[in-house]
Amino acid sequence: MSMKQQPLTERFSRSAQAKLVFEGALVGLTGGAAVVLYRRVLSWAEGAMRAITSWAQSNLFFIVLWFVVLAALVFIVGKLMLYEPYTQGSGIPQTDAEAIGRLDMPWYKVMWTKFVEGTLCCFGGLSLGREGPSVMLGGMSGKAVSKLFHKDRDIESLFVTCGAAAGMAAAFHAPLTGVLFAVEEIHKVFSASLVMTAMSSAVVSDFLVSQVLGMRPTLNFQLIVNNLPHTPNYVLVILMGIYCGFLGALHNKGMFGCQKLYGKIHSYVPYTRIAIPFALAGIIAFTAPDLMCGGDAIIERLQNPYALSIGTIIFLLVGKYLFTTISFASGAPGGTLFPLVVMGSLSGALFCRILGFFGVSEMYMMNFIYLGIAGLFAGVVRAPVTAIVLVFELTGSLDTLLSVSIVSMLAFVTANLLDVDPFYEHLLKNLLGTLPGDAELKKLHGVSMRTYNVTLNSLAAGKAIRDIPWPNNTHVILVERAGAKIAPQGGTVLEPTDTITVLINRSNLASAEQELTDLCRPQAFVTTDAVSPDSGSESPSDKSK
Repeated sequence: MSMKQQPLTERFSRSAQAKLVFEGALVGLTGGAAVVLYRRVLSWAEGAMRAITSWAQSNLFFIVLWFVVLAALVFIVGKLMLYEPYTQGSGIPQTDAEAIGRLDMPWYKVMWTKFVEGTLCCFGGLSLGREGPSVMLGGMSGKAVSKLFHKDRDIESLFVTCGAAAGMAAAFHAPLTGVLFAVEEIHKVFSASLVMTAMSSAVVSDFLVSQVLGMRPTLNFQLIVNNLPHTPNYVLVILMGIYCGFLGALHNKGMFGCQKLYGKIHSYVPYTRIAIPFALAGIIAFTAPDLMCGGDAIIERLQNPYALSIGTIIFLLVGKYLFTTISFASGAPGGTLFPLVVMGSLSGALFCRILGFFGVSEMYMMNFIYLGIAGLFAGVVRAPVTAIVLVFELTGSLDTLLSVSIVSMLAFVTANLLDVDPFYEHLLKNLLGTLPGDAELKKLHGVSMRTYNVTLNSLAAGKAIRDIPWPNNTHVILVERAGAKIAPQGGTVLEPTDTITVLINRSNLASAEQELTDLCRPQAFVTTDAVSPDSGSESPSDKSK
């Protein structure tokens, strides 16, 4: 990958940093405007759908007519998915791939196609969220700004990440969450220039949202302050973390399994696949309308969770999960983050109800709802820091910080120990396996993605990738050097301060992580059983090159 690079002194000068802040603000303004318009249109589409189905439910002819409308939506959305295939699904894995230089999507086609597809899916009632498409719209807005200023590929990648932060911030009305999500999930590498520019994008985007849509947060549950103050009650918090970790692993396992089932449908794709959730949406519209769309109707009911019986909570949780799984796994354009937040809320409410059978007071149910949001987010996405900050921004209170941190970290650890892939990491791996030149990735089942910093005097520094004794079943997919993205070849020489992204087969995850750490750290800190030259396999990055 050839790139015109600036000298390091220019790239990191004060004037260059100030310029990045300005350009990041422009990315935030562009991405924020796109997401604000998207949220407005989605709100209109959901309102129109609910009005139409409510009016039609007492007349069989109009019910049949609504199914005819759904059939038309299947045809239109299917045509759009064929027109621009990268708009399928949430859009977050595609934005990941764009940020690491593995995709080069046409931003203009992606933006309008994703916008229209998401609106039509919402009008059809599919259980999909706006956050994934918002991240993609923001990322493509960042790419548009980079094209406008004729930036090179590495700065374009930075702008895509900042646009994703702006999209996430606008979707949740949470700028810090947008920044951390971009760093923790999209870019996966921390740098001062990234955080500075992403923060500029997210703040401007959030300001635009507050001016157009108001200051009201996405969720507005009333907390009981000084929650769970006594040490014995933190046992419940620990149990909550483990519970959310199990639910997170179960969520991902079911999603991935459903995707495999849809993968067995080969005729008239994508029409036959997306016809299933659209048909189901038609049935649910007249039987259980609360389950439709992202989940705002359920959030409204959770404003008074004490009025919901445990049976109702279980029905809403299981129903929302199944409908979301069937909708998303089909490849229909739309995200899962807001449905995930809704399911986290229900999981917290259910946990509190269960504790009620053991004499625990239900007065802290609202607090458990927020713990459920953070725990399920951390268990599914494996971004615990983002989960903690998300709850802080949703509540505007630090009273739950300790409890939320405990739940998030335990959910993260529990889900990892259950050996189920993180949600977006799994989707990204599947996406990379379908791209030209990535055939080797198709052989890797159940892989995790990790990043490592190559340090001075390490075993990897100064060596070509083909000459490094990598652990078995690992694959280097990206090298980052001074902000530039390099597609690794066998002859690529790693330099100190490089950051490498590696796919690791989960069958030997623990040992491979230790070996990779030993390869990249200074030799004085290598463990006694460090990697020897004959302990690894051939280069995971195509040694034949």
